[in-house]
Amino acid sequence: MIRLAVRVRREQAELALAELLELAPGGVEEVDVDADTVEYAVYGATGELPSLPALTAAAGPALVELTTTEVADDWVDRWRAFHRPLVLGDRLVVRPPWEPRRPAAAVDLVIEPGRAFGTGAHATTRLCLELLLELQPPARPGLPSPERPVVSGTTGLSSGPPTAIDLGCGSGVLAIAAARLGWRPVLALDLDPLAIEATLANASANGVAESVSTRRFDVRTEPVPAAPLVLANLLAPLLLRWCSQLPAAAGVPGPGVTAELPRRVIAGGLLVSEADAVAEAFAGAGLGEQDRRVRGEWAALSLAPGDLG
Repeated sequence: MIRLAVRVRREQAELALAELLELAPGGVEEVDVDADTVEYAVYGATGELPSLPALTAAAGPALVELTTTEVADDWVDRWRAFHRPLVLGDRLVVRPPWEPRRPAAAVDLVIEPGRAFGTGAHATTRLCLELLLELQPPARPGLPSPERPVVSGTTGLSSGPPTAIDLGCGSGVLAIAAARLGWRPVLALDLDPLAIEATLANASANGVAESVSTRRFDVRTEPVPAAPLVLANLLAPLLLRWCSQLPAAAGVPGPGVTAELPRRVIAGGLLVSEADAVAEAFAGAGLGEQDRRVRGEWAALSLAPGDLG
């Protein structure tokens, strides 16, 4: 088995990923190398992988390094050992399906990582989940208790406008957690079709298939739909792009402008060095910083209109 890895500059990673997925529609593995570099890798036998010239062209100016390595026969077992449960006290656990359930957790999520996505243990996802747990979901008559998964066969929960949006959903961790915590319905958005598939599968596995809807979405060109809560675990350039679409920043409503200001935004995917600039940009659009969490080199922000203080 061969592992073919492409390292790209972080600020251009999303664009490079979109091109790489055209060559590797089965998905890529994402690894944070350092503050400036992201690695995307594909696995396969000799002759099954994209050619090196094709990968070089796909990465374009973002390319830092391209490497190939042979992978040991036990790579699947070692890959599984890499994905450990995320435990946030007794309130929430996110675990891969091969890890046992933790009965003490109020919310127990099972996320199948595949090779394209993680299980939610990355620092950026953890910080977003911590901030999400601090929020009180809106009271909605007739909804099942947020401490229990929605049972199969429940109908009508995904109708109507979303209560929460997961912008750049990946494997759907934030969308599914929000639904389990009482934010229903949830709309999960991502450019990658594999993310849509993974989110739908994981929503079904966690009993919230009727509460989570999905569609492909490009934050660079489309206005974000209106919702009281937006969970945006994105890289800083994409967060700033969306911020420029908010009504106060855009100046006047029009094509490409978000319809209305969310009542709460949780913005992750930020390096600590980027957090102040992103917070300042959102403040200019009418969303002030209410809380900030930091873990290692990563940061996440909780933002709300000024009247929420």
